[in-house]
Amino acid sequence: MLGGGWMSDGGGELATLGGGCFWCLEAAFEQLSGVESVVSGFSGGSVEDPSYQAIAWGNTGHAEVVQVSFDPQVLSYRSLLEVFFAIHDPTTVNRQGADRGPQYRSVILFHDAPQESVARTMVAEVDASGEHADPVVTELSSFEAFYPAGPEHQSFYTRNSALPYCRIVIDPKLTKLRRGFADRLKASP
Repeated sequence: MLGGGWMSDGGGELATLGGGCFWCLEAAFEQLSGVESVVSGFSGGSVEDPSYQAIAWGNTGHAEVVQVSFDPQVLSYRSLLEVFFAIHDPTTVNRQGADRGPQYRSVILFHDAPQESVARTMVAEVDASGEHADPVVTELSSFEAFYPAGPEHQSFYTRNSALPYCRIVIDPKLTKLRRGFADRLKASP
């Protein structure tokens, strides 16, 4: 179990977000300037140290999430949430594309009162923007625990970008990220 406070080991801030398959969020957030690390895992449920198989059945209460360690001097929490809302559909209950079940819900697990305030403001703004035909259903909950997924799930896109899932599901999200948030991306090597 990781987390518990809002500061990462490197002195940055932590954000815990779920918006469908964690591979999609991880691939996008890893590209943002100010992001120190992204770990795929599970949070928001009641089962301690769940397995990926238990999560897949959808009855642990956990969502697939990423825990993002970031430098708030470079990337604000609000800016991170702007990207979050742009790369997933916050209006579908327990679903992102073909991924269905409570483990794929849209969720923000805030680490402190300032994060909660920003998250609530962002949900209200996205809902009122008219960008979506349906209301925003992103769950807002207090962070309690984070359980990292196995090593085969970490940096998944980086290691498997040629797989059909990556090309069909993740690549369009990355294209949207590059088009809408070019000013927030890390410099290319």
